[in-house]
Amino acid sequence: MITMTSFIELLGLFLLLMLPFLYETNHIFRYYFKFLMYYGIVSFNSIILIPAFLTRPCDVRNLLWASTWCHRVSTLIGLRWELRGKEHLAKDQACIIVANHQSSLDVLGMFNIWHVMNKCTVVAKRELFYAWPFGLAAWLAGLIFIDRVRGEKARETLNDVNRRIKKQRIKLWVFPEGTRRNTGALHPFKKGAFHMAIDQQIPILPVVFSSYCTFLNDKKKILNSGRIVITTLPPVSTEGLTKDDIDVLMDRVRSQMIETFRVTSAEALQRYKPIKRGGIPAASSASTSSSSTTTTVASPGTAATPVADAAVAAAAAVASNSSAYGQPPGYGAGAAKASLLKTL
Repeated sequence: MITMTSFIELLGLFLLLMLPFLYETNHIFRYYFKFLMYYGIVSFNSIILIPAFLTRPCDVRNLLWASTWCHRVSTLIGLRWELRGKEHLAKDQACIIVANHQSSLDVLGMFNIWHVMNKCTVVAKRELFYAWPFGLAAWLAGLIFIDRVRGEKARETLNDVNRRIKKQRIKLWVFPEGTRRNTGALHPFKKGAFHMAIDQQIPILPVVFSSYCTFLNDKKKILNSGRIVITTLPPVSTEGLTKDDIDVLMDRVRSQMIETFRVTSAEALQRYKPIKRGGIPAASSASTSSSSTTTTVASPGTAATPVADAAVAAAAAVASNSSAYGQPPGYGAGAAKASLLKTL
């Protein structure tokens, strides 16, 4: 007679055996499972690292330890990052890094390049501090939490940080768009980062993540394997600039980032070539040249851009039937399955 304990064990075994099947056949399950692995591993590593961080609390070098423990999450969920312009990021100087913000997956990209940046910290919203254990570990690692509701308090915090980063030659990472949005476009920038750079006369260092639209669609619950290009542009000097030059400086940096985003996103899209099989429609614009007008990323406030439309269609096709759509070499369902099986 099967006891309750045996029944629970059998049920657990059945669910365990079903994981690879659900992972391969259901893109919604795969989406939540990958994010669960991501957040779960980062939280677990946070618990392990907190005692080590206590030996040098609020030291930005602690983030190097965190990146060493957490950067392999990208491999588990099928993401690969390619860094370009490494020489600009590796330079030992104080600067304000401004980067586009598409998803919480941005943090995984940062983990993969933190060893290049060396001394770098991040400006984050105060709410993240309360997401323990991650929030506590992040604070002990030197992250800067600001209260976006209390503007005056936030400005005081950033002014104190600004003086410290110049003196200690620390890089400060800021997402000037504020809110993360995976729409295939760069959105309007806030002026805070540019105020800080001009105030201390330190350079702006633009960093651009190529579009996630080829593998991520939060509305449709799609998270496939993918390749992301991280491009570091040459630093933009602020020497001699005043507060009156902020708008011009911000527009200049944003224009450079939009052009880089357009080029690298079109390049990523080239790797998703349609194979019409099993009734999956071909996304004809996926093979369009990057110089074609169909790869132009529209400015914020416009309708969906052609490159974003094609990328979303590619991601949806892969999610519907990963065997019927050509993913980038080495990023197919087989590689993802192998990563999954290693965790079971």
